Order: sequence, then structure tokens, then C-alpha cells
Amino acid sequence: MFISFEGIDGSGKSTQARLLADRLRARGHETVLTREPGGSDGAEQIRALLVEGGQERWSPETELLLFNAARRDHVERLIRPALDRGAWVVSDRFADSSRVYQGVARDGNRQLVEALHCLVIGIEPDLTFLIDMDPAASLARSKARGGTEDRFESLGLEFQQRLRAGFLALAREYPDRIRVIDGEGPEDAVAARVLAALP
Repeated sequence: MFISFEGIDGSGKSTQARLLADRLRARGHETVLTREPGGSDGAEQIRALLVEGGQERWSPETELLLFNAARRDHVERLIRPALDRGAWVVSDRFADSSRVYQGVARDGNRQLVEALHCLVIGIEPDLTFLIDMDPAASLARSKARGGTEDRFESLGLEFQQRLRAGFLALAREYPDRIRVIDGEGPEDAVAARVLAALP
């Protein structure tokens, strides 16, 4: 299976992706844990352009093109080869992030997001876990972690609120693929909710 984790910044999706990958490996599945933007050499180079620097470093359209360039490299060099050999792939973010960040919260250009996805990506995860939590709490958690990859967090609480609304709307749009998981509470409790929702 190809499984993605989505959510606003600081929601705990990276932790939950890692915990699920560990659990799948313990069950004897070859499992590739990856992330976006990134996951392949070329995509990791593009990542630094996207997640570091000032808020207005890129226009929403340029940002979307960079995300798609990174995602295409990721799919070609890591995701497809892993799936072709029968491995499970667990990705911290995938195309739903572009649908929400660039398609709703940044510029409201969902049509362009979908057109580019169809043209250059063309695959969807089999299952997506949306880790949902209060934007104020997740933003505080994200800021406490520090580091230089804070370009989107610097857009503030109102931006995180728009992201949450966009992700929840996407879950309603794709109910067969997206499972909303309550992200509040200890990480092992959230992990249990993820496992309970795994087919």
C-alpha cells in the first residue's frame, strides 16, 4: 500500500508516519518511510528552497511548480520503484498538501493544482491519514521545535486555521481514501487510532 499522512504544521503527522512504518516493519512488511517535499536526492535539494526563507520568497504559482518538480522526482526515483517491488510506502505528506496549501490557503487555485497533478504526477495514495488538531496548539508545538524550516509556520495562526478547514473539506471530498484521526493526546494514543483505521 501507499499511505500518506497529512495535517497542519505541528499536528504530529511526521511522528505518526514513523510509528506506523515501524509497526509495519515489525509485522514483516518491507516499508519505505519518506517525506515531502523530499524523499529523493533531487527532491531534497528542492525542499530547502521551499521550506526555508521568507514568507514571500515565491509566488504561490512558482511554489506549486517547485512542489510538483520535487514530487515528480520523488515518485520516479523512490515511490514507484518501492511499490513495484511490493514494498509499503509511508509518506509524510503528498499531493493533498498541495491541494490545501497552494490550492486553498495560499492562492485558491485548486484547478491549477489538479491540472498539474494529472499531467506530471498521476498517482494517489491508497490511504491517507489526516491528523487533525487545534491550530493554535499545533502552531505552538511547531514553533517550540525551532529550526530553519519555518516558512509556512511564519504565516501565522489564521493561515493554519485556513489549512485545517481545507484539509477537513478534502476529507469530505475523498471519504473513501482519507481517514480523519484525532491528533490530541499522547502520541501512543494517536498511533492506536491510526492502527484502528488501517484496513
